[in-house]
Amino acid sequence: MSNDNKNALYERHLASAREARAQAEQLQGHSSYRLAFTDDDFLMQDELRHVRLQLEYLKPQLLLEQHKVKATVVVFGSARFVSPEQAAVMLQQAQQQLAQALDEPSLLACAEESLLIAKRQVKNSRYYQQAQRFAELVTEHSLQCPKTALMIISGGGPGVMEAANRGAYHAGGKSIGLNIVLPHEQMPNPYITPEFCFQFHYFAIRKMHFLQRARALVAFPGGFGTLDELFETLTLLQTGKANRVPVVLFDEQFWRRLINFDLLVEEGLIHPRDLELIQFVDTAEQAWQHICHCYELEASS
Repeated sequence: MSNDNKNALYERHLASAREARAQAEQLQGHSSYRLAFTDDDFLMQDELRHVRLQLEYLKPQLLLEQHKVKATVVVFGSARFVSPEQAAVMLQQAQQQLAQALDEPSLLACAEESLLIAKRQVKNSRYYQQAQRFAELVTEHSLQCPKTALMIISGGGPGVMEAANRGAYHAGGKSIGLNIVLPHEQMPNPYITPEFCFQFHYFAIRKMHFLQRARALVAFPGGFGTLDELFETLTLLQTGKANRVPVVLFDEQFWRRLINFDLLVEEGLIHPRDLELIQFVDTAEQAWQHICHCYELEASS
């Protein structure tokens, strides 16, 4: 038997979807001529929602499997925080605006509000800075110790999400961004590794991908979105739907002001042991050291 015949034994003998698409594209006429999987109008129907859900799950799943991404560290946090550099520019502009408004009383109130906002951004820019630093520590370890590598994954947008991807990028590593398409468009930040920049329509599928490979989660201060992601994570851990992983809350003072965890225990709404699910930290180094302690990793200096 020739080698050609031997190889033919295992060759694909059904036309591929790509080949079928190329052939179908030659047909002109009614939309019914289109192949179902190339017909956008058909796929967008409400009755096909379950198919779109499956596709939205499978696309990142298959790509991450192909790239052998097995363990991630999730970074949650507000999209509204800015970098220290950007905050400094905002403050300078607000100060200039206030100086000009002194000659125009009608603009004074607006200028004073802008200054307050700019000062708050300067104060809160430390969260951006610390998220970036944390991602750098994780990525540096992963590059030095491939056998215990962890990849940073964020929501893909601005603020803390951008800082996390930026930290991984500056450390010379890769990171994942799970972006969500919103009515007020959220653009992917420029620091996500291009092949790991995914767009989602469904929040549920996006959150599943956050947790599927998560070996730790770090939550910086944030709004409704951050709280939603945090409490869904804690619910899954509390109920045993997910294996226990470190959940780190950055800035203990902020989180204790926001959520009265002790009240939940006092009222019998959660068990005292449930508080063991979370760990408070105040620096990027503390967050990384806690994760290293949980997995007996050697933290780089």
